Amino acid sequence: MNVGLVGVTGYGGSVLYELLLRHPNVDKVNLYGHSQKVAQALEEVLPQLRRRDSILPYDSADIMKNNDMVFFATSAGVTTKLAQPFIENDFPVIDLAGDFRLKADVYEKWYKKPAPQSDYLAKAHYGLADFTSSKGSKYVANPGCYATATILALAPLVKNHLIDPSSIVVDAKSGTSGAGKKLSQSTHFSQTNENLQLYKVNQHQHIPEIVQELQKWDKDLPYIQFTTTLLPLTRGIMASCYAKAKSDVTEEKVQEAFSQTYSDDTFVNATEGIFPNLKQVIGTNFCDIGYQLNPVTHQIVIVSVIDNLLKGAAGQAIQNFNQMFEFQPDAGLDLIPVLP
Repeated sequence: MNVGLVGVTGYGGSVLYELLLRHPNVDKVNLYGHSQKVAQALEEVLPQLRRRDSILPYDSADIMKNNDMVFFATSAGVTTKLAQPFIENDFPVIDLAGDFRLKADVYEKWYKKPAPQSDYLAKAHYGLADFTSSKGSKYVANPGCYATATILALAPLVKNHLIDPSSIVVDAKSGTSGAGKKLSQSTHFSQTNENLQLYKVNQHQHIPEIVQELQKWDKDLPYIQFTTTLLPLTRGIMASCYAKAKSDVTEEKVQEAFSQTYSDDTFVNATEGIFPNLKQVIGTNFCDIGYQLNPVTHQIVIVSVIDNLLKGAAGQAIQNFNQMFEFQPDAGLDLIPVLP
């Protein structure tokens, strides 16, 4: 099949392009720029790919004519303006941006941008691939990277009502690629090297996304305390989550919850008492989770690690793509960690 990709020049888009090139069910990838007026040689912007493809001017009619579906790997606010013709024609879309993840008023509050029309939002499917299949969906909102790592860490506990829903604290850390290519003082090498920086404390746009999804399993969950730290590395997210276990919760109940939730999951590995590190998932679509109930404090600690550009973006987009078109779950995702 032929697929379109809008936004190949960003980190998430370039990784997605690489995955699509090796996907066994993709015959051709057509590239489009969402704002350019003339074609541009891909090697001018991404010479390291050593490909002679062209980035074509954006044209929704051309995309629908020459492709079977389209990915948008664009920044927030773009698909709000561009998605209308695809939604109205039931043309399959997988959107890596945040535009269609939240309700309109919540999106505008946290993203500070106009939201898509409510009737278009109603047609979007939140594609947390490990819990909700994108089969039959026409517009998939691919989850955010922090949201993916955090929801996967907390889901077994929230689904099984094992914790005080008001006690969740998340200390999440990310490499600099999570901020995208745009230059800023906080991601300058001299600032990030040998340094740790908190940012967007209580203001990160993935907070309402996490709460929204967790509330689907426990409507009494009111909020989470969520803090983000920038790490002096390129890729990876580690979400350290803490929650107070209910009085009757035992180690066995916690272990059973994680085992039942992820025993048949292709990409999530959860282990009691063994906490993961970033190196074991960088370059893959895996989410590795370690958890433990502290018998003294009765707190549960859960540590979740992902590659933010794969499981947190492009890799999960391919998972949704595979579900949407009923391909094998791991098609195009047979990846191994980058070592050393």
